[in-house]
Amino acid sequence: MVDTTSAPRLTGRQRLILLVLLGAGFTVSVDFSILNVALPETGAGVGMDVAGFPWITAAYALPAAGFTLLFGRLADLFGRRRLFMSSMVLLAAASLLGGFASTPEVLLTARALQGLATAMAIPASLSLLTTTFPEGAMRDRVLGFNGALLSAGFTVGALVGGTLVSLVSWRAAFFINVPVAVLILVATPLVIRVSEVKDRPRLDLPGAVAVSGGLLALIYGIIERSPIAGAVGVVLLAAFWLIELRVAAPLVPLRILERPNVKWGNYAGLIIFTMNTGMIFLMTLYVQRILGFSPLATGLIFGIPGLAAVAAGVIAGRVIGSFGTRKVLTTALLVQGLATVPLVFTGTDRFWAVVLVVALFVGFFGHVAAIVAYTVTGTSGLPDEEQGLATGLTSMTQQVAVTVGIPILSAIASLRGAELAGIHLALTVNVIVTLVSVGLIWVGLRPRGASGSDGGSAAPGLVSATAEA
Repeated sequence: MVDTTSAPRLTGRQRLILLVLLGAGFTVSVDFSILNVALPETGAGVGMDVAGFPWITAAYALPAAGFTLLFGRLADLFGRRRLFMSSMVLLAAASLLGGFASTPEVLLTARALQGLATAMAIPASLSLLTTTFPEGAMRDRVLGFNGALLSAGFTVGALVGGTLVSLVSWRAAFFINVPVAVLILVATPLVIRVSEVKDRPRLDLPGAVAVSGGLLALIYGIIERSPIAGAVGVVLLAAFWLIELRVAAPLVPLRILERPNVKWGNYAGLIIFTMNTGMIFLMTLYVQRILGFSPLATGLIFGIPGLAAVAAGVIAGRVIGSFGTRKVLTTALLVQGLATVPLVFTGTDRFWAVVLVVALFVGFFGHVAAIVAYTVTGTSGLPDEEQGLATGLTSMTQQVAVTVGIPILSAIASLRGAELAGIHLALTVNVIVTLVSVGLIWVGLRPRGASGSDGGSAAPGLVSATAEA
């Protein structure tokens, strides 16, 4: 019999905190995808060459991935509420800049600043969540809501982006962020308390430069398929590792990576987002180029299963307490991988659109549940002073994976001459990598010692029930 004991009820103040923080997370998720369906209109609106259109997305993704870890640690050192509010100020300013852009340079600058705001907002809001809600059933439930809304944000962003461009203008996709950011700024001081950061260590500047530069170079190398940039990235990340071993107050205390839940939780996140992001991109090409559906129909094909699968976030947050993160994470990732199997056999008949919708519904359900489980896994059993770092790691993993998933699977697909054959090859690799990873994660998260449970989220840790700045 499964224990269906419900999580403790949220207080009125906790509900308000949840509304503010989840609202911010939803907003930055929408912001990531809202222009993806409107790249031609946006680029043409500022006189950008067609070859530069992908950089409207890349300009956002690079800082979002490259600086998330740094800002996650800064949240621990200098205050989470302060960083969170700063991210909303930057998001509003960058969105205004993008909305009024008239040249490619200004547009790309605005997108880069939006990406930087995301790098600040996600770890700050997530660490505020993990330090506000006690570890256990309540936090699992809250992180389930968070995962559901983040996933909904990506889907809603695509749908809203197409609607705004069709009915108003691509500039509306920027301006829509401003009132939301202002509202969050007004509400935050009223519901989230400030707490002093005691015994603040000095910032590990060499480590910060090395890890941010290394991530930027590595991701740029993957996007542009530049071996030189990729090699520079690897060298800088190796330097970062050496710096952290020697510096007195490291940016990332490497002992945190010795925790199986942190190490394997973040590995799971890398697979979850890399494989799913690349799959969605390839199937978008398939639906439009091979099946011949319009962009609007394509949006519905992906949007309806995406919105329906949001329920998986709520369900996952509730069942983790009963089954443990290890079982939920591996099962959900297994569902994501197996749902991709039918897509390996897709053909040119429009009947395959029906198969695609069913596969997407099942796969998105597993994907959203896996997001919640990996977030709980990677942030459990840690004291408050390391929550910003832990959430920074999980957020960095997500941003890096989302950024590199498309170029990696696209490069695999390009190994075949025919487009459909290339898509099938990339999806086959997707399935193999996902299923192998399920086995690795299952073994990596196995209980250790007499006190270990099945990877449950209720690991011992010093978690405060009050919000921390």
